[in-house]
Formats: sequence, structure tokens, C-alpha cells
Amino acid sequence: MTVDGIHYRSIWLDDDGWSVRIIDQTALPVELRVARLTDLEDAAAAISDMLVRGAPLIGATAAYGLALALRADPGDGGLAHAGARLLATRPTAVNLRWAVDRVTAAVRALPPAERAAAAYDEAGRIADEDVERNRRMGEHGVALIREVARREPGRPVNILTHCNAGWLATVDWGTATSPIYLAHEEGLPVHVWVDETRPRNQGAALTAWELGHHAVPHTVVVDNAGGHLMQTGQVDLCLVGTDRTTACGDVVNKIGTYLKALAARDNGVPFYVAAPSSSIDWSLEDGGQVPIEERAGDEVAFVTGPTGDGRVEAVRVVAAGSPVANPAFDVTPARLVTALITERGVTPASRAGLLRLFDR
Repeated sequence: MTVDGIHYRSIWLDDDGWSVRIIDQTALPVELRVARLTDLEDAAAAISDMLVRGAPLIGATAAYGLALALRADPGDGGLAHAGARLLATRPTAVNLRWAVDRVTAAVRALPPAERAAAAYDEAGRIADEDVERNRRMGEHGVALIREVARREPGRPVNILTHCNAGWLATVDWGTATSPIYLAHEEGLPVHVWVDETRPRNQGAALTAWELGHHAVPHTVVVDNAGGHLMQTGQVDLCLVGTDRTTACGDVVNKIGTYLKALAARDNGVPFYVAAPSSSIDWSLEDGGQVPIEERAGDEVAFVTGPTGDGRVEAVRVVAAGSPVANPAFDVTPARLVTALITERGVTPASRAGLLRLFDR
């Protein structure tokens, strides 16, 4: 996607051919800041400190993190240590383990001297495949938007999102935003309701920033407004991403997704999940088995933003001394999901539906 007319991916190799560049998402929307990763600890910190976030991008960053680690220590011990270090950064998104396992499998049988180069090659494939996977999800998902537009010609199709499942959460295109971008490029009238997505405000800070740079009409709303918008007929469909989808179609996504799905069911609004195959966890049947990350309470207790003179400051919004809980994800049962949008098509959120598209 583009920023001020310049095409960006969210992660890429630097001109030196070995260090890795990322967009530091903690600086957005105030500043487009590019960070450079040069070793395992840089990659691990980028994931745990959320310079990068979003399941597909976490996976790609972990893949490049292994390549960086193997430059320094290509032996079996170095490979094992790097994999364990990266897996410890964030527990919920399945793409992290998927990418670490994939790169490890690609290099394990090679002589140590060949491992780093092979890891870079595999990380590059993971990144390129993510771009293509997201583009294909967009092609399948845009048909759902076309259908709404066909029923009511001339009226914008109103889409409610949650968190950021855009190109910043992937390598390019995004998962939930890919159909929106394609619809916009086709000339279909769309309008996006952007949940702010507390506590880190990824909707307000990231999704709105993306959509603005792509000239997609949108409006930021507080998280609690979604039910009202659906109840008053202002939402045609909900479209969200996923950090992990179980083999039976349960969806683990940013905290608050479950409440949107409940409101959608109550009001007859279709609730779609953009679910790339890399985010499907075939080893789990029930979303209740997924570890839910508990993040620092300060993310809830403080709000960070720019001041009038351009400085970025954190302001406390929770009463001093009050304890804070901060679960980062919740589980939306498959029964509340209208359909999953994958790179191979749209399918019911069920084991049978997934197996119809994917040979496990």
C-alpha cells in the first residue's frame, strides 16, 4: 500500500541485504518511523514491544528474526535458542509458531554454514506468500461488498471493523482491509466505521491512518458505539481479522471482537472474519484452549498521544491505586461467525467448511 504516494511493505530487507527494516507502529499516527533490526534481540523486542503487531506480520518478523540469529550462531544450539526466544515474545497469535517452525524445518538439515542464507530465503517466501494470500482474500471478500452495493445502488456500503487488520498487520494489503481496498479501487462506494480499539487504540491510530492515506471514507467511533450503529441500521456488515482460528472455526481476535459478534447476531448483521490459512490452528478444536495474553495494566491506565507542541506524552486516565486487568484477546465462537474469508474462498466457520478448502 502507499503512504504519500510511496509504496511500502510493513517489513523488508535493507539495502545491505541482511538487516531488516520495519515500520515502527508505536510511533503512528504521529510519525512514520522506520526501525532497523540487526539481531535476534532486535526482532524479539520488536514483537514483544509491539513495534510490529498483527498475526501475519508477527510471523514474518519472527522468520527474519531467525535469519538474523543464524548469522551470529548457525549451530543447533543457536537455532534452538533463537526459536525459543521468539516463541516467548507473544503467546496468542499462531503465526508466530507457524513461522518459527517453518524456517526451522527449512534449515535444520543443512550444514551450519548454509543455514542463515536458507533462513533469509524462507523468510522472503513467507513475506511474499503473505502478500499474495491477502490479495486473494480481498478478491473473495470484495464479492460480499459488491452484493450489498448491488442491492442498494448509490448508497455507501457501511462496514464496521475492529482493531487493525490492515496492511500494517500483515506484509501488505491486510486481511480484513483487503476487500475494502479492492472495493474502493473498483469504485464501489464504501464507508468504514473504525472502532478505536482500546486499550492501544489500533483502530484509531493505525486503521484510520491507513484508510486516510488510501482515501477510503471512514469514521472513527468509540468501541461501545458498535452495537448502537448496528441497532440503528448503520452497519451492513462487520469485517474483522483473526490472530488464531481453531480447526472448528472459533476465532481468537483483539479484545472486544466477541461483543461485536454478539451485537451483529442480535441485529441480523453479517459478521465476517478474514482468516488466512497461516492463522488456522489445526491442533486446537476449541477457542477456550488458546492462551490469552495478559498485557501490562499501564496500557489501560494511560493514554498516549501528541501534545499541541508535537511532543508525545502519556496521561493517566485510571484512578491512582485502582488495579487494572488487560486481557488482549477474546474468543468469538464459530456459531456467531457468518463466514470465514480465506485465500481459497468464503466458507462456513466449521471444521467441514475449512476442510472443504484446505487439505490439512
